[in-house]
Amino acid sequence: MRNPFFGTVCLAGALGLSACTDTKQENVERAIQDVNAVDGTNLSEVMLTVADPNEGVTYFQRTLAENPDRLDIQRGLAVSFVRAKRFTEAVPAWQRVVRHADSDSADRVDLADAQIRAGKWAEAEKTLDSVPPTHETFKRYRLEAMIADSNQEWKKADSFYETAVGLTTRPSGVMNNWGYSKLSRGDYAEAERLFAEAIRQDSTLFTAKNNMVLARGAQRNYTLPVVPMVQTERARLLHTLALSAIKQGDTETGKALLRDAIETHPQHFEAAVNALRALENT
Repeated sequence: MRNPFFGTVCLAGALGLSACTDTKQENVERAIQDVNAVDGTNLSEVMLTVADPNEGVTYFQRTLAENPDRLDIQRGLAVSFVRAKRFTEAVPAWQRVVRHADSDSADRVDLADAQIRAGKWAEAEKTLDSVPPTHETFKRYRLEAMIADSNQEWKKADSFYETAVGLTTRPSGVMNNWGYSKLSRGDYAEAERLFAEAIRQDSTLFTAKNNMVLARGAQRNYTLPVVPMVQTERARLLHTLALSAIKQGDTETGKALLRDAIETHPQHFEAAVNALRALENT
């Protein structure tokens, strides 16, 4: 005769074993998901830093197709487009980020940055106007300064540049931009001062050195500034100074500077040679 108590015990045991098995399986799956999440985060960081930018685009496009609502992946794709200099694609990518319910003011600033890079200055200005004034960051004010420059709103530009400089520990780039703004206005002495300050902050910034030479040349000062430079840089700066002299009608000075540039360059300096040949033939 079948013992009903034994049957009940067996059934309870089977259910208990099933529940135990299910719980273990859930724990295993949860652990795997957690590991995948960590691996995914680390991989995303790699794709946003050291990986080839176009590989980053491919990775985030694939991941976004599987997780269309994940804001971090949307941001990763937008950043990757910018890193790859695919600015036309970066703009709609950042617009998608901004439409996300959890996006913030920093995302709007990044959208404005992409719009400027894509040449959409008017759209970038509207985007920045939508950012609350309480969002005070270096990037926001740097972009505000660039837009004010494009509108030739010089007082606003100076104010924004000054604020941006105070919000970063690495102001060389924004000082170079500010100097170029002064250069474009014809304020050559102030431009030279700002370029010198940018070089003091970062002695490897060749763009600032070249711009400083342009500012000095515009003042008919055809001597190189006393700044750190390697031999190749010296030759290139002499070439820039020569072209500045020639542009202002100081042709003989320009020829002398071109000869100096050719002699200084450790290799064949084709641009300087061609410029000098053209002048001598003329």
